[in-house]
Amino acid sequence: MAITRSLFFIILATIVVSGVITQVKAYTSSYCNHESRCPGQYISCPSECPESNSNDPNTKVCRIDCYSPKCKAQCKHNKPECDTPGSACYDPRFIGGDSIVFYFHGKVNEHFSLVSDSNLQINGRFIGHQPTGRTRPFTWIQALGLLFNSHSFSLEAAKSATWDGGIDHLKFSYDGEDVSLAVGGLSSWKSPEGEIEVERTSEVNSVMVNIPGVVEILVNVVPVTAEDDKIHGYNVPSDDCFAHLEVQFKFTGLSDGVEGVLGRTYQPDFKNPAKPGVAMAVVGGEDKYRTTSLLTSDCVNCIYDSNNVAEKENSMIKEHGTLDCSAKGLFRGNGIVCKK
Repeated sequence: MAITRSLFFIILATIVVSGVITQVKAYTSSYCNHESRCPGQYISCPSECPESNSNDPNTKVCRIDCYSPKCKAQCKHNKPECDTPGSACYDPRFIGGDSIVFYFHGKVNEHFSLVSDSNLQINGRFIGHQPTGRTRPFTWIQALGLLFNSHSFSLEAAKSATWDGGIDHLKFSYDGEDVSLAVGGLSSWKSPEGEIEVERTSEVNSVMVNIPGVVEILVNVVPVTAEDDKIHGYNVPSDDCFAHLEVQFKFTGLSDGVEGVLGRTYQPDFKNPAKPGVAMAVVGGEDKYRTTSLLTSDCVNCIYDSNNVAEKENSMIKEHGTLDCSAKGLFRGNGIVCKK
C-alpha cells in the first residue's frame, strides 16, 4: 500500500512539473472569454476550412484568434508562410511588420534578440558555416528562446548529420526542464499554469507555440538540402545538414517601443534601413541585439525586464481587490463568489 501511494505521488509530481500532455481536439467554433478582444462572442469556422486540425500539412485549417480585433475565423496553413510579414526563414530572411524584406546574418553560435518588449523576449540562436574563400559565413536560426511572465521556454532543431523527415528533430524546455511532446499524432503540451501551449501541426517537425494574448508562433524544422547547397554554394560538410527553423510570428498588443531585429519593424515610426525592392538588403545591429545566451535579455537595446513583469502581476492582483458583486459583475468574474 505504501509503495502504491509513493508511486502515485511520484506520478502526480511529474505531471505538475512537466505540464499537461494531451491529444489535440479539432474545434469548429470557439467562445471568446471576457478578457479577450472579442468578449462573449462565439466564432465559427467557415465552410472553406471547417476544422482547426488536419493530418494533411497542405490543407488550410481554421484559426480563431479571440485577441484579434477582427473577431473572425481565418483559413490558414499550419506551417510558416515565409513570404508574409512576421516571418524568419532561410539564411535568414525576415519580413518585418512593415512588410519590408531584409536579411540579418548575426554570428555563428551566438544569440540575438529577435523581439524585446516589456512583457516578452524572443531570442534566436544562429548556426552557420563559412566555406573557404568566403568573407562571411552563411547562417540559419537553429533555436528560439522565450521569456515571459517570469517563465522561460526554448525550442531547437537538433543537430543531425543527415536528414530523415520521418524523425522528429525538435527539442523543448520549460523553466529549465525538458518537455516531452508525443510524436505520431496531433499532440499538445500546456504549462502547469496554462500560460503557454505547444501543439503539433504535423506528426513531426512542425508545431504552433501560443502564449494567449501575446504571441502565436508557427515553427517548422528543415535541413539545408542538396538543391539549396547547389543553388547557393553553401558547401555544407557531410557531417551536418544544418537543421534549422522556419518561423512565423503573430503578435498581439506590442508596445510602440518594441525592440529586436524583427520587433523594431513593428514600431509605428520605424524607418527600415532596408530599402524596398533591393534583392538582398542586409541590415546590421549585431552589437545592439546580441545576448549572452538563448534565455537572457541583456542586449544593449533589450527592454524586457522580469522585475517589471513581476510588479505588473502583483499590481493586477491588487486591482482585483475591489470586486463588482452586481449582476453584471457575476458574468465577468474569475471563479469568485460574492456573499453578503
